[in-house]
Amino acid sequence: MRTTHLGSVLLLVATLSLGLAACGQSSGGGGAGGTAGPAGGEGGTASGGTSGGSGGSPSTGGTASGGTTGENTASGGASTGTGGRRTGSGGTRTGTGGAGTGGAIADAGSGSEGGSPGTPCTVGAWPAVDPALAGPYATVTETNVGPAVGAGPDGGAPVAFTMFRPKDLAETELCHPVVTWGNGTGATPSMYKTLLNHLATHGFVVIASDSLNVAQGNPPPMVPGVAWVYEQNDNPESPLYRRIDTTRAGATGHSQGGFATTAAGGDSKITTIAPLCGASTQRNLHGPALLLCGSNDTTVPCSSIQNAYNGISNQPVMLAENLAADHANWITFRGTTPSTMEVAVVAWMRVHLMGDDALRPWFYGADCNLCQDPAWEVSRKMMDE
Repeated sequence: MRTTHLGSVLLLVATLSLGLAACGQSSGGGGAGGTAGPAGGEGGTASGGTSGGSGGSPSTGGTASGGTTGENTASGGASTGTGGRRTGSGGTRTGTGGAGTGGAIADAGSGSEGGSPGTPCTVGAWPAVDPALAGPYATVTETNVGPAVGAGPDGGAPVAFTMFRPKDLAETELCHPVVTWGNGTGATPSMYKTLLNHLATHGFVVIASDSLNVAQGNPPPMVPGVAWVYEQNDNPESPLYRRIDTTRAGATGHSQGGFATTAAGGDSKITTIAPLCGASTQRNLHGPALLLCGSNDTTVPCSSIQNAYNGISNQPVMLAENLAADHANWITFRGTTPSTMEVAVVAWMRVHLMGDDALRPWFYGADCNLCQDPAWEVSRKMMDE
C-alpha cells in the first residue's frame, strides 16, 4: 500500500486550486489538507480538491481538456427563470433542458407539476436507457432546500441542500428513486452539476448537501437529506408529494464525500453506494457497492480503496479502477456529456434503484462489460463471477 504524505497532498491541493482559479471556476475549490474521516475512525479523509480537466468521452475513458464555467446548460436550450419560494421545498429553482425538450422555466407555487396532484406513484422497473446519454426528463435545480444539518463553513452554522430533479415528477407513474450526494473537501454541488443533473434527467431525485465537509457534523448530512426527501413524499404542499420511491436510495460522492458515502451506507435507508476516489471500510452495508478509483490518483490512491473493498464481506462489491483517471480529472466541469467514471455511477444507480436489467451485464456475470473494457481494472466479490 502506498502512503500519501501530507506535504504532497497539500502541494496537490494547492496546484488544483490554482488550476481551477485559472479556468474561472465559479464555486467550490480545492480543499485544504486532509480532514478527519467519518465517525468510526476508518482513516482520515484526504482533501477533495479538483482539477480543471474533464473526464473525456465514455467510450474512451480519456481526459478531455477544459476549465470551468460555473453553470452548465443541458442540451435543448434551457431557459432560466427566477425561482421564488415553494412551500415544503423552498429555494431558488433554475430549469434546465432535458433530452428532446426546449428546457424548463423555473416557477413558483406548490403541489405536483403535471398529472393528477396527489396521485400515488408506482414502484417498479424503469424502461432501459443509455446511461451515457441524457435521459428523457427536463430538470430543475432547487437551492437552499431541506434542513440545515452537518458542518457549516469554518465550523459555522449548518447549511441546507441543493436538489436536482425532474421538473415534472408526474410525467411518469413510476416512483422516483433518491440519490444523496457528498462533495469533496471545500467543494459545492455546483462543481458536480453535470453528473448530478445527468442523474436527474434519468428520473432520479438528487439531494446534495451544501456542506464543504460532508463527513463532519452531528449528524453528517447525507442520510438526513434522504430522510427529508422522504418526508416531502408525505407533504401535500411539496412537489415531491407521492412521487418518491421510499423503498430504496443510493449514495455517491467524491473524495471526502466518498468517505461520507461509505459511512452513510451503514444506514438502512441506503440500499446501494458508489463512492468516487474515497472510501472507508463499512461492514454494515444494506446493498451492493461500487468502489471507484483512479490509477493516477496520488491524493487517495487505489490502494486505500482496496482496503475498503477487502473489508466488505456481506454484500456484492466491485472495485473499478479507471486507468486514465486521477483524483479529479474525470469531473465534467463544462458541457453536458458525462465522463466514463460519471457514466458508471449512473449505470450502477439505474441497475440497483430503477431495476434496469439491460445494464446489469455492465457489472455482473463472468463477462461483465467493465471487466472486458481495457480502460478499467476490476475486482469483484459475490457478483456472479
